[in-house]
Parts: sequence; C-alpha cells; structure tokens
Amino acid sequence: MPRMLDVSEDVRAEIGDAEADRLLVGDNAPGSYDCTSCRTPGDSEQERTSTVLFVGDETAVLAFAHATCIPSQVVQVAEEQLQGAVRSITGGEGPHVDGAGAGRPQDAPTEQAVLGITSGLVLIDDELHPALVVEPTGAIARPGTDGSRGDEFLQLLLEQGFHPVHRTDQVPAVLHGWSILLAMGQLHAVLQPGTGGGAPVAWWQAHAPLQVTEGWRTAANKSQTVLVFAAPAGSIGQQPREDLLRDALDRAAAKGLLVAAAMPLAGT
Repeated sequence: MPRMLDVSEDVRAEIGDAEADRLLVGDNAPGSYDCTSCRTPGDSEQERTSTVLFVGDETAVLAFAHATCIPSQVVQVAEEQLQGAVRSITGGEGPHVDGAGAGRPQDAPTEQAVLGITSGLVLIDDELHPALVVEPTGAIARPGTDGSRGDEFLQLLLEQGFHPVHRTDQVPAVLHGWSILLAMGQLHAVLQPGTGGGAPVAWWQAHAPLQVTEGWRTAANKSQTVLVFAAPAGSIGQQPREDLLRDALDRAAAKGLLVAAAMPLAGT
C-alpha cells in the first residue's frame, strides 16, 4: 500500500531515485514507526511522514518522523555518534535511529529521553548573561549500553568538556568548538565540533525554531556568548520565572548536579 511519505530532494539525492520511489509505493518503508523526533508512534499509512536520513562519515541511516514534527531532511551526524545510535536500536526493529539534530541529544539511548531547553537571563557580577538550561526528560545512558550503569548524562558532558558548577556566581569557561545557532532572533540548535575537524554538527536541534525574549536576544548579541547549564532529569523542572529558575540552578549546583560551559553565538 502506498505510504504517506515526504521525501525531500536532499534525501532523494542521497538515496537515489529508485530507492525513493520504492519508499513512496510502500516498499522498504514501515507502516508503523517511532517518530525520530518526538518518539511517539506514527503510521505512514494514516498520516504524513517525513523521511530523515542521518549521515555520518561512513554510515547512513534512514529514519521516519511525523511531518508535523520535522520536515524530510538530511542530517549530518558524527560517525561515532551514529554508530552508537545504531548499536542501541532495540532489537534492530526498523531503520530508525535516535535523532541527533531532531530535538534529541546525540548521546541519548533508546530509552526515548529527549532534551528540554529553557532560556533565561542569569545575573552574574551585576551583569545579565543569556543562558540556556538543558535537562533531559529521563535518564541518559552511554550509547551501546543497556542503561544498567544509571544516568550518565553529566559524565558524558564532562567528557565533552563541560565543567562542574558548584556556585552559579561565576561565568563558566568557554567550550571551544561548540556554539549556539541563533537565526532571525530564534534558537535553532546547539552545535558541537564535527569529527576530524569537519563541519559542526547538531548536538541538539529544535523541532521548530524556539522564540527567545527580546532581552535575551539583546544580551546575547551584546556578549556574543551564551551560558549553557545542564542537569540530570528532575533536577531543575519547569520554572515559571527567572528568579525561580536561578534558585533551581543554585540547588542543583549545591548537590553537585550541575555542569556548564560558555559557548559563542553563531548568527543573530
């Protein structure tokens, strides 16, 4: 049965016309799938579905997502991250991969945790700094493991160059090679270095560009730097005001559950 698939020109160019046509008529495409963006079930026979091709240096993996979550696209992914995601696909069911660049961390396993990001202004030394607070919805395990070692989110970030935060009254050190992509006043992605000095790849990418406040954007354009704080699931929570967000950061820092880095701003 023909599928309600969207195959972008970029994806078609990568997989070839013959494979794209087979997908569109129902061959080599699943009926049901787990959306690589929001991780909820989808059905390509009943709803518009995007084909998303994750491409590493040597490996390419075809994934599927609700068209309402992300458009059909090609996403460049660091090879080791893609290999880890491939190994972590449960039982090898279907050609989907945990989605770097699709609102998910590249280090996330198949437990379906996704990264939540909150923007806010943090006062340090009487100066307002634009900040992003990253908190997964669940435990993050190392790629290729079964999660039995517990939540390794902070350890993975420390290995990437983030620094432990014990007090939030100091600006964290710059994490070289990482950057924050802001375009037309909207937050698009957190970028990390590509392998072998290649082009940066998305560590986190918004399903749709996220709005930030005028004050946040003004502070970011002034400093050209964004402070990124990260904590394990359940450490920060959704805070309705910036003063409450700061209090939550202070509590996480006091418990040794906070890491941070300063990242240059890419875009405007």
